[in-house]
Amino acid sequence: MKVAVYCASSTLVSRENLELGFELGASIAKLGHELVWGGGGISVMGELAKGARKHGGRTIGVIPERLMSVEFIDYDSTELHVVKDMRERKGLIDSLSDGFIALPGGIGTLEELLEIWVSRYLGFHNKPIAVLDPSGVYDSFRLALDDLTALNFMKRGQHELVSWCKTVDGALQHVTSPK
Repeated sequence: MKVAVYCASSTLVSRENLELGFELGASIAKLGHELVWGGGGISVMGELAKGARKHGGRTIGVIPERLMSVEFIDYDSTELHVVKDMRERKGLIDSLSDGFIALPGGIGTLEELLEIWVSRYLGFHNKPIAVLDPSGVYDSFRLALDDLTALNFMKRGQHELVSWCKTVDGALQHVTSPK
């Protein structure tokens, strides 16, 4: 199974988040799954791939040409796809992957999570989605989503399309267990 992970590329994130990325990558590999990610070699993105490779996992990176120097492309990827832009990147990650996990991150991570979530809601795919957030980074975001639901901007049932997890094992179980 191929597991896509959306995560931070900021070099300013805490050590705790870097370790979470490494642990998730390692766990994906230990379970015999392949990692699909943004192809960057720095920050959480880099730790994620290092964790997977350290435990014999395959890593499939997808990076836009324009970000090759910004995100310090991970040339150690098992497979590396250089694409034209972010839309092509997201589309290829979507088509390559069997499930999705979002780690704490910024607007890029949120944008990727929301796009894959909306695509599932609209029936463009039926792949599982999990948010792995052990330290509560997204707690206020979840409250905002609750408010949007209460105000009828989000339909009831949309929340259930994403599993909010506190542990690596919980997130991986959600996205890799047969439904």
